[in-house]
Amino acid sequence: MPDRLSSTFAALADPTRRAILARLASGEATVTELARPFRMSLPAVSKHIGVLERAGLIARGRDAQWRPARLEGRPLRDVANWLEQYRRFWDESFERLDEYLIELQATEKKHARRKSSKR
Repeated sequence: MPDRLSSTFAALADPTRRAILARLASGEATVTELARPFRMSLPAVSKHIGVLERAGLIARGRDAQWRPARLEGRPLRDVANWLEQYRRFWDESFERLDEYLIELQATEKKHARRKSSKR
């Protein structure tokens, strides 16, 4: 069985599923409501919802015949926490690049002044 993070990323890999999550960020919805913006059948949307549910990204309630889906934030928080270490890496890399570019510009200015003073 894949780990939770792998399941989350696999579920997020599909743009339809990401759109469903975006819709659920504004509140609960039924399968019919979630299917409305897509050009696909209700069973196809239900399959996408099943993938999201198995990944723990959504939960389904029960209110008589109505089974609303709602967003579950924990798997997304786990992804954000995992990505945070890489954000720090890139921030540090960009800082080093900025320092190098400033140093390079200073060197170029020095060389340009030498050339202009020799003329």
